[in-house]
Amino acid sequence: MHARPTFSLGGLILPALLASLAHAQKPPANPASPPLPEIHQLMREVKDHQKQLEKARENYTYTSTQITEDIDSNGRVKKTATSEFEEFFVNGHPIERLVKKDGKPLDDREQQKETERVTKAVEKAEKPDPDPAKSERQISLGHVLEVADVHTPRRQMYRGRPTIVFDFIGRKDLKAHGIAEDLSKKLQGTVWIDEADRVVAHLDASFNDNFRVAGGLMASIGKGSNFRFDQALVNGEVWLPTGGEGTIQARVLLVKGIHQHGIERDYDYKRFRVETQQPKDAKLDTERKQ
Repeated sequence: MHARPTFSLGGLILPALLASLAHAQKPPANPASPPLPEIHQLMREVKDHQKQLEKARENYTYTSTQITEDIDSNGRVKKTATSEFEEFFVNGHPIERLVKKDGKPLDDREQQKETERVTKAVEKAEKPDPDPAKSERQISLGHVLEVADVHTPRRQMYRGRPTIVFDFIGRKDLKAHGIAEDLSKKLQGTVWIDEADRVVAHLDASFNDNFRVAGGLMASIGKGSNFRFDQALVNGEVWLPTGGEGTIQARVLLVKGIHQHGIERDYDYKRFRVETQQPKDAKLDTERKQ
C-alpha cells in the first residue's frame, strides 16, 4: 500500500487560519489571565510561522507507521494492513518512502519501484508550481476555516503547553466554489493553536453531512467520518507530526463501499538532507531527535 489511507492528515499543509475568525465572539475575560490575542494578528502570525515551519522541516525525516483496518457491516475488523514509511519534506511538500508492508521489508523489485516513485515525487516538489492559483484551491485546513463559522475562543493546556482553542462549523448557506469549499461546508471540529509558537498543535474534525464528489457519481464520504491530527515540538527545535487517527465511511463510483479505521504513529525523528541531484540517495545525519 503505497498511498496513505483516505482519512490520513500526515501530509496536510497547515496554512493561514482565516479572516473570519475575527468575527468570533470572545468569552468574558478572566482577570487572572491575559486577554486573548487580537484575532487578525494571531492569524497572520500562524501563517508566518507556518512558512518558517515548512523550511525547518526540510532538515528532518521520521518514521510513520500506519495501520488501516477494514470494518464490516457489523463493526468488526475483517482485515488489517500495516505500512511503514520514511517521511521527509521538500519545498513544503511531504514525501513518503515505503519501507515495510505488514512488517516485511520491500523486496528488490519493490524497492526499485519505490525509489523511482520517490525520485519523481522529489523532482516534482522541487519545481515551481506552474499554476499557483490552482494550488491555492487544494483542500487544506486554511480552506476549511475560511468558509466556517468560528466561535468560543478560549485557552486550554494541551500536552503541558498553553493553547488557544477555537470551535468551527461549516456554513451550510455558503455557495461553494470548487471542491475545497464544498467539503468545508460539511465539516465541524476544534483547533488547538500553540500560544507560544503559533502553530496548530491538534485538530479534531468530523463530517456533519455527506460529502459527494460529482454529485456522488465519483465518490462520497459519509456523515460521521472523522479524523484527528497531532503535532509536537521535537527537541525544542521544530514542530513535526506525531500521529493521528480517523474513521471513514465512503463509496467509490457508486459501487465500492469503504469503511475503514486508521491509526498513524510518527516517531524516530532524525536530521535529514536531500541531495537535489540524487533524491533517491538522500543523506541522513546520525543525530536522532526524540
